[in-house]
Amino acid sequence: MKKLLFILPILLLLIACADANDKKSTKPAKKEKKADVKAPDGKKIFKIHCVLCHGADGKLGINGSKDLTKSEISLEEAITQITKGKGLMASYEPILSKEEIEAVAKYTQSLRE
Repeated sequence: MKKLLFILPILLLLIACADANDKKSTKPAKKEKKADVKAPDGKKIFKIHCVLCHGADGKLGINGSKDLTKSEISLEEAITQITKGKGLMASYEPILSKEEIEAVAKYTQSLRE
């Protein structure tokens, strides 16, 4: 009798879990709407990943980072540097999407004087 009281709750738990999994698998997958996707915010991403070395205004220059207000590189060159890294600057290819990298590159160009 004690064995039955021990096994019964475990059996009920297994049935409940199996039933919950079956319900999840029968739901149709939701389709993502492209209109809901917002463009990445280059300024916000810059504040998260770049301010430590470049500073909020792009002039800080820690660890040999360049003054972004005086940068003369093209958008394509900036995208490449952010993607692949340069010198002590890490590669952001594994961290940011291509769209996010492009947004950051465009934002850094807006810091130019």
